[in-house]
Amino acid sequence: MKNDDMGKGRATKGGGSLTEDDMKEMAEKWGITLEETKKNIFETLRGELGVVK
Repeated sequence: MKNDDMGKGRATKGGGSLTEDDMKEMAEKWGITLEETKKNIFETLRGELGVVK
């Protein structure tokens, strides 16, 4: 994921774009790796959208 917030600001700073830096911040707060964070986000979105593995 890139760090381009598309002019909307970072999600963790009250903006509307999820960036690499946001995910790094989440990983740190959750106590997991950046890769684990990305996988968790992916799996959550997949479940929300009803996409089968």
